[in-house]
Amino acid sequence: MAAKAGELKVPFIRDDHLTRCMRLRVQSLHQKKEKPQDGEKLLRPNEHIYRVDFIQQHNLRFLRWEIQLEKTGKVTVTGTSQHWTPDLTHLMNRQLLEPAGIFWKKPGAKEVECNEADAQEFGERLVELAKIRKVMYFLLTFTDGLEPAQLKGSVVFKA
Repeated sequence: MAAKAGELKVPFIRDDHLTRCMRLRVQSLHQKKEKPQDGEKLLRPNEHIYRVDFIQQHNLRFLRWEIQLEKTGKVTVTGTSQHWTPDLTHLMNRQLLEPAGIFWKKPGAKEVECNEADAQEFGERLVELAKIRKVMYFLLTFTDGLEPAQLKGSVVFKA
């Protein structure tokens, strides 16, 4: 779906490098038989890191999520706070933002559904975060057989 005039469509970009680094952290802890730091969020196999690059940071107004799922399943999109610097620190549970956006596609359905209130609130929080961040990272959790290759997603703002 192309963005209309006056709209800014910002796609989710799968960050395979960062996902791999976070998986290596899990593997390293298991090999050394060590425990994670208190409050550290370890990546599970069905979780992947994505990012959004804000090419415009000011005068945005959230319009909608554009989430396309090629098959049935559910994806939970959780934002991370502006304090997380993934190249320098581990992801901590307290850095995961509420509410999360939950999107799902039921068997036989053509459209993706979501909890509208949470999705709207989450989108409006992105506008505020965009003012102070050029890049924002997200934790996407895929369930019910859904995988990253079956997702196309973006956030659309009024610019």
